[in-house]
Amino acid sequence: MTREQLKERVRRLPMQPGVYMHKDKSGTVIYVGKAKLLRNRVANYFQPPERLNAKTRQLVSHIDTFDIIVTDSEFEALVLENQMIKKYQPKYNILLKDDKGYPFIRLDTTQDYPRFSVVSQPAEDGARYFGPYMGRKAARSAIDTISEALQLATCQRSFPRDIGKDRPCLNQHLGRCCAPCTGKVSPAEYHALIMQAVSLLEGNAKQLVRDLTEKMNEAAEGLQFERAAVLRDRLRAIKKLGDRQHVVAGSFSELDAIGFVQGQTRACVCVLHYGGGSLQSKEYTLFHLTESDPGEVLGSFVKQYYAQRGAVPKTVLLTHEIEDADTIGEFLASLAGRKVELAIPQRGERRVLTRLAEKNAFEEIERREKQSERRFKSLELLQNVTGMAALPLRLEAYDISNFAGQDTVGSMVVFVEGQPKKSAYRKFKIACAASGQDDYASMREMLTRRVQRYVDGDEKFAPLPSAFMIDGGLGHVRICKEVLDSFGLSVPCFGMVKDDHHRTRALVAPDGREFGISATPALFGLVGRLQEEVHRFAIEYNRKLGGKRVRGSTLDRIPGVGDKRRTELLKHFGSIENIRQASEQELARILPRNTAQSVYEFFHENE
Repeated sequence: MTREQLKERVRRLPMQPGVYMHKDKSGTVIYVGKAKLLRNRVANYFQPPERLNAKTRQLVSHIDTFDIIVTDSEFEALVLENQMIKKYQPKYNILLKDDKGYPFIRLDTTQDYPRFSVVSQPAEDGARYFGPYMGRKAARSAIDTISEALQLATCQRSFPRDIGKDRPCLNQHLGRCCAPCTGKVSPAEYHALIMQAVSLLEGNAKQLVRDLTEKMNEAAEGLQFERAAVLRDRLRAIKKLGDRQHVVAGSFSELDAIGFVQGQTRACVCVLHYGGGSLQSKEYTLFHLTESDPGEVLGSFVKQYYAQRGAVPKTVLLTHEIEDADTIGEFLASLAGRKVELAIPQRGERRVLTRLAEKNAFEEIERREKQSERRFKSLELLQNVTGMAALPLRLEAYDISNFAGQDTVGSMVVFVEGQPKKSAYRKFKIACAASGQDDYASMREMLTRRVQRYVDGDEKFAPLPSAFMIDGGLGHVRICKEVLDSFGLSVPCFGMVKDDHHRTRALVAPDGREFGISATPALFGLVGRLQEEVHRFAIEYNRKLGGKRVRGSTLDRIPGVGDKRRTELLKHFGSIENIRQASEQELARILPRNTAQSVYEFFHENE
C-alpha cells in the first residue's frame, strides 16, 4: 500500500482497544503492539518522519500493510499482544529468548520417604513446588547442598521398598546420609528432616537454626548426648549454608529490582532477585538498541519476562516509568494469582536497590562493549591488511577432514562481528571422495554446493560472507576463486597458510599475494580462532561418521596412545597422513617425549 492508502485505512479504524500487527511486502509480521484506542495509536506511526525516532522511522519504512484484532478491554489486548509476539517473533519488537528455562524443585510429601526432584513447571498434583531457579544446574545444586547438610538420601534406592536389601552406600560412611536403607530411620523421623529442608528452601534458615539450637540444648539437658551431637553437627552444616544462601533460596517471591541502562551500541536490563531480606541472584538481558525509550523497553521486558518465567514476586521495582503500568500490573497479578506491587522508587532503601540494578546493567554493557571494540579492531586490521573494500562483518571458514582417506567431510563455520555464530555452521559429507582422497576436489565440491544453495534461494545459506577463509594454501584458495567465478560472484577469498609447526603464519590471496599476520596479535588471534574452530568442527563430524573405524585405527596400535591422545593428534594434525609426515619434535609439542618417539618410530618402521 502507499502511504496515503495506509493513512486512509487508519482513519477507518475503531476507537476501541485491541492489537495491531504491521507487515512488510512479503506479508511477514514485523511489529506487534497493543492499543487502548486503535485509531489513535496506529495513527502515531504515520506522522511526519521528523517527529519519529530513528527506530520507528526504520520500522515505518518497511510497513506495507497492517491487521488489527479488537478486544473487549486493554487488559485483553495486553495478553493477546504477548501471545502474538511469542507466535510471530517480530523483527522490530523487543524479544526475549524463548529457550530460557526456569525449573522448579518438586516434593511429594505424601510419600513415606519423600524425594526432591527438578521439574520444568509446577502441576496441580498436590505436591509442593519451590522456585523458579535460574536453571536446572542451580536447582540440582540446591538439592545437593541441602541434602548434604541434612544428610538426606540421594541414592537411586526407593524406600521403604529397598530397606534392608543391601548394605549402606558410601554416603553413609562419609556422614552424608542418615541411611534410611538400614531401617533405623522411621518415616516420621525422615519427614522431620524433610520439613527442615523445606524451611531452607523457603529461606527460613534463621528460624530453623533457632529451632535446632533449642532442641540441641534440650537433648543436652536430658543427657541425650548422642542426639545433641547429631543436632550440633546439623547446625554447623546449616550455618555454613549462609555463605551459599543464594544457591539454596530459589523461591524469589519477595522482591525484584529491575534496572535499564542504554550504552553506545546496546542496552541492558538487569534483574536483581531478593528473598529472605537478602540478594539471591542476578539476571541480565542485552539488546542491540539505540534511541529506544526506556519505558518502552522495560514495559515489553516485564510482560515477556514474567510470562516466560512462570513466577512473579510480590513487588517489582523499576528504574523508569512504563506505559500502561496499571494494565501491566493487572497482567502480573493474573500470572501470580494475587496482587503485585509495581513501583518506581524515587528515594530511600528501595531506590538504593534499583540503583544497584542500574549499576550492574552498566557494568555488563561496559564489559560487552569493550569486548566488542576489541573484535571490531581485529576486523578493521583484517580489512586494512588485505585491502578489502568493506569491513568483514561475516566471515566463513572452510576445512576438509578425513580419516586415512575415508569418511571425508567438509565443515563451514561462521563468525559474525568476530564471534562464532553456531546456528549458521554447516557440514558436508563429501561424495567425490569415494573415488579416492583428493583435498582439492573435496574443497571444490563443498564450496560449489554451498554457493549453489545460496543461488537457489536457500535461506540457511544466506547471505554470502564478506570473505571466504579457506584452511589451506594457494591451491585451495584458487579452487575457491574458480567456484565463485563460475557463479559470477565477486567475493574476497583467502587461504589460511600454516608454517612447518602447523601454526597459521599468513593469509594468501588467489593471485599469490601473501599477507603476514604473525606480527599483529589481534589479527593473528582472530584468524587462529577461525582456523581452530573450523578444524574442530570438521574433526568432530569426521569422528561422528567414522567413530567405529577410528576406534580400530592405526593409532590404536601404538603404545601410549589411547582415546584422549588419539583425539589430540587428529585434532592437531587433521589426518593420519599428516601425523605420518610430522617430525618427532612436532609430535613432542602435544605428546609426552616417550609417546612422541613411539608414534614417530611406529610410522617410520612401517613405511
